[in-house]
Amino acid sequence: MYKTIDGVRVWGDPLENAVEQAVRCSQHGDVVQTLLMADHHKGYSQPVGGVVVYDGQVSPSGVGYDIACGNKAVRTNVTFEEIRLALPQLLDEIYETLSFGIGQKNKQPVDHELFSDPDWHVFSEIEPGLTDTLQTLARNQLGTIGSGNHFVDLFVEEETGILWVANHFGSRGLGHKTASGFLNLAKNKPFASKVSGESMEDVPTLFDVASELGDMYIRAMNLAGKYAYAGRDHCIAKVLAILQAKETFSVHNHHNFAWKETHNGKDVYVVRKGATPSAPGQLGFIGGSMGDYSVIVEGIDSKENKDAFYSTVHGAGRLMSRTQAAGRFTGKGKNRRRSGGAISSEQMAAALAAFGVELRGGGTDESPFVYKKLDTVLSAHKNTIKIKHRLKPVGVCMAGENEFDPYKD
Repeated sequence: MYKTIDGVRVWGDPLENAVEQAVRCSQHGDVVQTLLMADHHKGYSQPVGGVVVYDGQVSPSGVGYDIACGNKAVRTNVTFEEIRLALPQLLDEIYETLSFGIGQKNKQPVDHELFSDPDWHVFSEIEPGLTDTLQTLARNQLGTIGSGNHFVDLFVEEETGILWVANHFGSRGLGHKTASGFLNLAKNKPFASKVSGESMEDVPTLFDVASELGDMYIRAMNLAGKYAYAGRDHCIAKVLAILQAKETFSVHNHHNFAWKETHNGKDVYVVRKGATPSAPGQLGFIGGSMGDYSVIVEGIDSKENKDAFYSTVHGAGRLMSRTQAAGRFTGKGKNRRRSGGAISSEQMAAALAAFGVELRGGGTDESPFVYKKLDTVLSAHKNTIKIKHRLKPVGVCMAGENEFDPYKD
């Protein structure tokens, strides 16, 4: 069951700074309800794990910089035992074939029907030539994974031993430039202005959905959403080809987005930042750490789920910041390194070996020690979702130790 703190519905243990941020969100705009999922923590303008329901408004700062960040998970037609001995070589090939890291481009050109979508013209309405600039960036990055907590993982279904493939990333540079551009426009600055003076304490930026800026943002956001779906599809297809496996079932969802939904007989915009939609019967993938189970969940028809505006967690939630875990960056370029962190690479390697996980890339800032146990946050939502499958990671691919993803939230 949730608590209500200053009008905010809070699941799990309240984090004071995130609650303060959520309360601030509730005080700006035509807010119907503000909520915090059990994996909440402080974010830019709106908490991660935060949900704000608006009447006739949308918040680009609430959706955040990584528009349509989300997960795709697919069940394959092979068992883990069939590929177990080849796992190290398969992970090597996945890591070499796909592009991990900041600003990476595809290793082979990618085309997609999405690039003919009429919503690309929204950028030309803002500034001549902007569509071509952003399309070029998007073509180069379609299906790249990025860094931070973004991944490509192999899992074993606990009940059957069947192999699953899952990924986590969003709309990459397209989404970041879209978000920063519209935040600039809201301040009467040119779309492509350098973003400066950002603060996690900023009040939400809001557009009326009936306004010109609101309409353009929603079109651009939806385009970024389609782009993120296309990228995750492309990535999974590449992995399945490497595994020589086929998809038999899939779950695909965003957790950074603004959805137009009907609740209590009223059309509203539900801005979820780091929160998974969970309408009755709706499936979602929720990831744990690389040393913990992930799950496939299904929303249930309950009063509490209705009170949650059909929202749930998107992951386990951090216990420790990246700087606490891995230390601060020193040096530049190839000499850029972290030092002074609480978690050593030896501790991390030992934990993964004990859990039976092979890792490619990844740093101590993403080690199992920095996350809550997923079961803890899921238990806070037991009256809103049910677990369909438990997935144990066996192979994890992420960007390297010294990467930092600028595509915030």
